[in-house]
Amino acid sequence: MINQDVDRYINLHRALGKGFNKHEKSLREFAAFAADRDDQHVTAALILAWAGSAATPNSAQDRYDQARAFAMFLHAENAQHEVPVAGLFGRSRRRRPAPHILSQDQINGILTEALLVPGLSPISPQTYHTLFGLLASTGLRISEALSLRCDDLTEDGLLIRKGKFSKSRLVPLHASTRAALDRYLEFRRVVRDASRDLFILGHGHAPTATRAHVVFVRIVRKLGYRRPTGPGPRLHDLRHTFAVRSLESCGTDPQSVLPHMRALSTYLGHVDIANTYWYLEATPVLLQMIAARAEETWVGGAA
Repeated sequence: MINQDVDRYINLHRALGKGFNKHEKSLREFAAFAADRDDQHVTAALILAWAGSAATPNSAQDRYDQARAFAMFLHAENAQHEVPVAGLFGRSRRRRPAPHILSQDQINGILTEALLVPGLSPISPQTYHTLFGLLASTGLRISEALSLRCDDLTEDGLLIRKGKFSKSRLVPLHASTRAALDRYLEFRRVVRDASRDLFILGHGHAPTATRAHVVFVRIVRKLGYRRPTGPGPRLHDLRHTFAVRSLESCGTDPQSVLPHMRALSTYLGHVDIANTYWYLEATPVLLQMIAARAEETWVGGAA
């Protein structure tokens, strides 16, 4: 039974374009381990026993993490499958903070509130309003947006010259986003001695990334989206939200998700498409629907 679940799990990930060879070998061994014990469901005790039988601590950690991810997939369908706590065998790298996916109403509230940001110059509220709007509508990194120069706004879109790992790319713009940037440029003309930075404050230069983060956090706290202390929406969550909403709009057919994923990876400036797959973890509804569709395809092919 568990071996058949492994088949479905592997088929799902391969339908999304992953090689998954290393994971397949490990999960096949896990399924055989479960069969030897006559276990019909994945349990925390089963995963611990499997991971604990590894030859090295690193192998134990890999086994635990892979089996736990498999258990999460099964638990979404059947609560009899158990998901053990994360990181019991340690973590090889810092985990990404959980993304906060914003609703359109929340984004609209943030943009409206940005127009009320106090500043020594009238350009400041317009800058934060347009900057946050650009992040929400394109998924740019804040560093990329603040590095933009006026001549980076071209007829074909935004030319990102200082992407991650010094990668450059052209980002097409929706007509509404282009219109918003054109309106901002009109406001920007009144600032004397302005630099060629696209986004500027009263001193004529772009705000720092730290300053933009501070302004964003103050806004979301004021709106009640984030408590005075503790975690909550961050500026980078505008990028997360863009990516997740983009995936949600592409349908549930694994064959349509793959080309969309590749296009999104290029648009976001990811060096490795694996970084884009991470957004599926933040889209549980989409992942559940894709899993169901992949299972239908697998069952149909096996019939």
